Amino acid sequence: MITRRQFVLAIPALGLSAAAFPQRIRAAQVAVQTFNGPMADAGEVYRPVTLPPKPGAKPSMTDAERDDLEHKIHCQCGCQLDVYTCRTTDFACSVSPAMHSDVMGLVAGGHSGDEILAAFTSVYGEKALMAPIRSGFNLVGYTVPFIALGTGAVLVAALIRRWKLRAPVSAPVATSHIEATESELAALDAAVRRDR
Repeated sequence: MITRRQFVLAIPALGLSAAAFPQRIRAAQVAVQTFNGPMADAGEVYRPVTLPPKPGAKPSMTDAERDDLEHKIHCQCGCQLDVYTCRTTDFACSVSPAMHSDVMGLVAGGHSGDEILAAFTSVYGEKALMAPIRSGFNLVGYTVPFIALGTGAVLVAALIRRWKLRAPVSAPVATSHIEATESELAALDAAVRRDR
């Protein structure tokens, strides 16, 4: 029995190369299907993000801060995950490890989180960010939900007030005159005090 590793190592010895079976290689390069949907080939979507290191550069953040930064960068493999989540959950992805490597290189080069996000935005555009930049037309997306909630609250308060005003007013309870003597009222009062 021959192992897969032995077979792969024997291919060049047999005089076979990738050119001998190009159709099979192309078929193997079809987009990988993952739990997040079809994944693009890294060669099609990945573009290196680099900046020259700062003079005397030291890492600009801790590993935890770097991971938090990767939660803000959208993986470009076609999934809807950030780089950190994609590289730690979807092991078929070849794009998120490459983007992670770029982030690590930028952190080692002494670049801040904002500089790293700007570098990714300059290479991939705004689609590299998990949330849109808070400027221009994007502000509509940030403000409309709060305006809608405030408007809804005002409308509900106005409806409640209107319903209270329209509620039928109940007729006052008619009190009847009690005919009792002073001694009967005093006995009733004494009985009530004893029961307490």
